[in-house]
Amino acid sequence: MKSAPCKPVANLVGINREMRRITHKTIKKVTEDISTRFNFNTAVSAIMELVNALYQFKEVPESDRDPAALKEAVDSLLLLLSPFAPHITEEIWEATGHEGSIHQQRWPSYDPEAIVEDEITIVIQINSKVRDRMLVPAGLTAVEIQERIMKEPKILKLTEGKKIVKIIPVPDKLVNIVVKG
Repeated sequence: MKSAPCKPVANLVGINREMRRITHKTIKKVTEDISTRFNFNTAVSAIMELVNALYQFKEVPESDRDPAALKEAVDSLLLLLSPFAPHITEEIWEATGHEGSIHQQRWPSYDPEAIVEDEITIVIQINSKVRDRMLVPAGLTAVEIQERIMKEPKILKLTEGKKIVKIIPVPDKLVNIVVKG
């Protein structure tokens, strides 16, 4: 299949933006798994994660859901699933109002801007034991994350009266605080 250009969905926020991010992340993963690595089991796993995200999206009040984000996710899901389940995806494609065979459609392409995360979860460890998690804006430097963590009341309480030997940041993943005493 040829790759179809992605259709941007303007000004999405919150759950709609997250649904679009998951959709495009899945398109990227499945495309790479099929065309480059030939890892079909992980491609199917990524598709299942998209299905789970759609179930969660369905639980959001209808007034908060953007129909364009939902349509993009469902259409992408069907196109990504079509090599694995050709007959049922053909039937669903037609039932959702599309004309022409699903197998004659362009393969979806992902939008690199859509898969960028705005916030990430940083794990906070003290002496290599997980003590907390913190949501921070993506792209913060190790020093900025360190400053935020050292202001957290829970971390202050856990390090109170102890000597901080060193702080080991792992960018966009975790911070380990080594203490003595």
